[in-house]
Amino acid sequence: MRRNKVNWVVPKGVELTELDKKVLYYQNKGHEVPTRKLIKTPEQIEGIRRSGMLNTAVLDKVAEVIREGMSTAEIDKIVYDYTVSHGGIPAPLNYEGFPKSVCTSVNEVVCHGIPSEEEILEEGDIVNVDVTTILNGYYADASRMFIIGKTAPEKEKLVRVAKECLEIGINAAQPFSFVGDIGNAIEKHAKKNGFSVVRDLCGHGTGVEFHEEPDVLHYGRKGTGMLLVPGMVFTIEPMINMGTWEVFIDEEDGWTVVTEDELPSAQWEHTFVMTDNGLEILTY
Repeated sequence: MRRNKVNWVVPKGVELTELDKKVLYYQNKGHEVPTRKLIKTPEQIEGIRRSGMLNTAVLDKVAEVIREGMSTAEIDKIVYDYTVSHGGIPAPLNYEGFPKSVCTSVNEVVCHGIPSEEEILEEGDIVNVDVTTILNGYYADASRMFIIGKTAPEKEKLVRVAKECLEIGINAAQPFSFVGDIGNAIEKHAKKNGFSVVRDLCGHGTGVEFHEEPDVLHYGRKGTGMLLVPGMVFTIEPMINMGTWEVFIDEEDGWTVVTEDELPSAQWEHTFVMTDNGLEILTY
């Protein structure tokens, strides 16, 4: 029998809490559990919550101004200016060489689209704006879809179903459920609507670093993946494609992820903290 890594370690001489007992029970049964480091302190959660408020304000600002005829570089400038003027840092800027402050992913671009002066938003486009903010060392990460003017009914449905997938994922994530429960619920809903779920990218732990454990897959089997324990902070960010789930990375820039069949993709994302009663949303 394959033994899982021993992640949850209680220091010698420290009395077991009820939480320790519960997590150790799952670990002893062979489930993947978080490390204690992944359980955020109340102070850390408050810091992430504040970062989330600024992150939400940035996306609200984008929502006010996004329109047909605007370049995605203009969106980048708005994100940078608003974030910095409110004491924050745009996390994507120079992250592993990413050249801009925000990801703008239009139509068949799944994620990590690089803002550009040449890319002008047109009537009927669907665009994902993905903002990650660092405030006082704490990270918050969220993305929204925007429909430019009026679009085709099938694109509108894709945007709506992607949002429903996020909401269904939220409901599936209960304390002491598993990451696989989230993916299972999301994939079922996407498939029911004739869409597919991107498998090559996923949600992730966040808060003290940009990307932490666990990987939050948006497909999968119930009861698999890491145990979800109160105090964990992570994103759910399903990428839902109109056609195949397969994607490729643009070789020219090494970042832009595009659907293999070049049909549209949509994504919504929030950062959450797991509480004793389910997820609390820290970004909008």
